[in-house]
Amino acid sequence: MNSPDLRAQLDSLPTEAFRAEFAEIDRLPTLELARLMNGEDSGVPAAVAAQLPRIAAAVDAVAERMARGGRLVYAGAGTAGRLGVLDASECPPTFNTAPDQVVGLIAGGPEAMVTSVEGAEDSRELAETDLAALSLTPADTVIGVSASGRTPYAVAAVEYARSRGALTVGLACNPGSALAAAAEHGIEVVVGPELLTGSTRLKAGTAQKLVLNMVSTITMIRLGKTYGNLMVDVRASNEKLRVRSRRIVALATGAADDEIEAALAAADGEVKNAILVLLAGVDGPTAARLLEESGGHLRAALAAASR
Repeated sequence: MNSPDLRAQLDSLPTEAFRAEFAEIDRLPTLELARLMNGEDSGVPAAVAAQLPRIAAAVDAVAERMARGGRLVYAGAGTAGRLGVLDASECPPTFNTAPDQVVGLIAGGPEAMVTSVEGAEDSRELAETDLAALSLTPADTVIGVSASGRTPYAVAAVEYARSRGALTVGLACNPGSALAAAAEHGIEVVVGPELLTGSTRLKAGTAQKLVLNMVSTITMIRLGKTYGNLMVDVRASNEKLRVRSRRIVALATGAADDEIEAALAAADGEVKNAILVLLAGVDGPTAARLLEESGGHLRAALAAASR
């Protein structure tokens, strides 16, 4: 696409619109600027709320596939790509997912997390190459993320994934986007023009972070990675998380400290298993078997133990 065509396309996007009322914000006192930004950000949750039915439908479809062993893959460029990588990287410590179960792809690779990689976001071929390396299956899901909804890398990622039979979701911040149209589940969180013209790391980025939080968190809830609002699959990889693990067992069971330590020892440190040991009165191997038979769902394992 030549520059005049691209300029005309960008000029038509709400996220790129110039707001004349902000033309002299550099002259405002810092506190007033902070209030202005905070006021702009306050409208983001309402924009997300307008898309909740679409988000919920996408989450249910993602969870159904992940329950069959599928992977969740985010694909984006720039800020959108970084947000996907961030969300993916937080799943293993929070939900004890395997490293390859939730994947974040950013145009230009790891280097693009901290610096701009020239031309990467415009490369459809790069998206196809990155996804081909994952050997997608129909059990997988690819979520393309792009504020503009036109980023070639994100659109191509969704189109390639769909051609391989994977579930596809397109997350954009403009209406009528090519990305949402290319996906089975289109989510368009329309946040409007930014405080700084075209700086979609602001409201658009916040909206994308909120949606990705929902997608990964609710999917993991559906997969049995929580018990109520407790992160019972948390991976205790440092002292803070070890303390949190003991606290989670305490909150779930009301057991005394010595009982919690004994249960965690019997369960090889697995929080979910330790809770089952305490609440069902079973030993460690039995807890592991019940959880395996229930697909990792603690409530189902507890019900099976009481039968």
